[in-house]
Amino acid sequence: MPGDEDRARFALVFMPHLTQAHRLARWLTGNASDADDVVQDAALKAFRGIGGFTGANARAWVLTIVRNAANTWLAKNRATPVVLAGDVDGAELAFAEAPDPDTPEKLLLRRVEADEVRRAVADLPAAFREVIVLREIHELNYREIAEVTGVPIGTVMSRLARARRMLVDSLGELP
Repeated sequence: MPGDEDRARFALVFMPHLTQAHRLARWLTGNASDADDVVQDAALKAFRGIGGFTGANARAWVLTIVRNAANTWLAKNRATPVVLAGDVDGAELAFAEAPDPDTPEKLLLRRVEADEVRRAVADLPAAFREVIVLREIHELNYREIAEVTGVPIGTVMSRLARARRMLVDSLGELP
């Protein structure tokens, strides 16, 4: 049974990454409600396994647990992974939205562009969507992504390159 030391360690290791854990779970499951279930399951697994945390990279450790919990949840609850583009905060795709609110028309155009990017990311196959989200939203480096996904760095690099090509092909020229 976990003691006070484990509780304190969990608070120091897992809790600072709770927002990122929830964002990743939302991208992988497709909505906030399912993400809540995944993060709750991940938090429980992390708490039970906090004694095995080596102290290396807390963020990668947490996101790996969330990724695995999401994959388990998806396998139980869905035949195929689904991401709902409308359930993503605008701030999560800030790289697609430049803050220049000169006119209502420009604001509307940026919103349409951001929605197109969200849809394009949501339409990527899971392995490619996963690396794009980890790189562009969570800002993990290649080594950290490899650690979270359990694939070699070369695979991460090729998946990122391919995902970016798929996004460019999918988006074409935005309005």
